[in-house]
Amino acid sequence: TADVTFLLLGGLATSVMGRDRRVTDIDLFVRDRDVPRTLSALEGAGFETLVVSSNWLAKGFKDDVLVDVISRSTHDITLTDEILERSVEVDVHGRRLPCVAPEDLIVMKAVATEEDTARYWHDALSLLGRADLDWDYLARRAKQHGAKRLLALVFFAQSMDLLVPEEIVSELLDAVRTVGSQAGG
Repeated sequence: TADVTFLLLGGLATSVMGRDRRVTDIDLFVRDRDVPRTLSALEGAGFETLVVSSNWLAKGFKDDVLVDVISRSTHDITLTDEILERSVEVDVHGRRLPCVAPEDLIVMKAVATEEDTARYWHDALSLLGRADLDWDYLARRAKQHGAKRLLALVFFAQSMDLLVPEEIVSELLDAVRTVGSQAGG
């Protein structure tokens, strides 16, 4: 086996930690420096590999299995020591696998707002329904990568009667106002 540090993310992570949804691939989050080793490991397991974009995405194909090797998520979110420390173990068909924390997955899903990623909003909402979220960590990560988008998400979540603490709404609103007043003044 290759000695590659990875975390699950994407649809499989959402299905395990949030809402059950159709999963078409396996998304692995790795450091930039680990992409070649990850692709070598996939090739060793019989996968055909392809580098789609050298700054964020490679793929492995075998039979009906697609593996996306992701080194950079939307808003330049990379696999950092902090994300690794916050990671969780999840059960995927009887295997314990490392996965990005739900808070990091919420941020990644909320800031990815392309036309073909509309389902990510619902993925993030399903994760917001978890009782074990670290709201302070979520707020801090949101301020780093997209306070406005997370604020919109938590406002909407409250309108759906999800139990979102008022404190995170206030904290993100303050962050958005501070950035807005700095830009205007």
